[in-house]
Amino acid sequence: MIFRYEYQGGVWVDLEQPSEEEIRQVAHEFSIGERIEKELISPTPTALVASDAGSALLVLHFPAHGAENGEPGSQEIDFVVGSHFILTVRYEIVAPLYNLKKLFETQKIVAPNTLITADVLFEILFVHLYTSVRDHINHVVDHLSRIERDMFDGSERTTVRAISSTSREFLHMEAALANQEEPLQRFLSALTQHDFFNASFAERIEHILTERTQVARLVNTHRAVASELRETNIALLEARQNEIMKTLTTMTVLVLPLELIAFIFGMHLPGTPLEGDPNAFLIVMAFMLGAVGLLVLYFARKRWIF
Repeated sequence: MIFRYEYQGGVWVDLEQPSEEEIRQVAHEFSIGERIEKELISPTPTALVASDAGSALLVLHFPAHGAENGEPGSQEIDFVVGSHFILTVRYEIVAPLYNLKKLFETQKIVAPNTLITADVLFEILFVHLYTSVRDHINHVVDHLSRIERDMFDGSERTTVRAISSTSREFLHMEAALANQEEPLQRFLSALTQHDFFNASFAERIEHILTERTQVARLVNTHRAVASELRETNIALLEARQNEIMKTLTTMTVLVLPLELIAFIFGMHLPGTPLEGDPNAFLIVMAFMLGAVGLLVLYFARKRWIF
């Protein structure tokens, strides 16, 4: 499918799950070279930069959250830029571009004669994509805050997997943004060398690179927070397990003397104390309670319990 947005200073053509015929049609219209045309036909697994006399290609993968399985992943977007056009190719529905198209459609209705040059379109496109990544980060951070509350409310056992899943998602984001850094810089340098745009494009380049850097720094910060929370969660689990082990050990130590006393008085051998005494049971029980009381008092003074 081909979506086209034309302005007085430039045009943005967006191809969603395009056929080979659609790619050839657009490549012919904008005089895109054969090498770039071939790269657009199918997805590219890694970042790529290529250029010819009249256009430059950039293939990037943006972090995304799977709509079907909820697994962290990435979505490929191919950018082809010329002096008066921007071409984006994607092989699946990319929510940020869909939302940007809706904004452009609304703006077209409100102000149909707006002057927007290709370099401005280029800046708007990248800033919107990185803003979408930032929104996705904030969503994950909100989820991490809920996990933190649950963790300190006594649910540290159930939050182990949730924290690990969140850390994994931040790791995928960090990897995707790190893989963008060098290709994006080379692509922007190629645009500058081709002299597609005027001198003000240098400021737009700085803005785009700053957006990527800020988003990458945000991911690094929250990934560090997630790592610290995971360590805290492990410490809470260990403390809880130590408390459980202490309780079980205390119960065992308290029960062992009682078992020993019961065994001694239950042997029924000649000469066993209190064997013929009608109050033997009460005496033995009092003796047991006294022994337990002394042990509890000893443990309390040592601060092993309470």
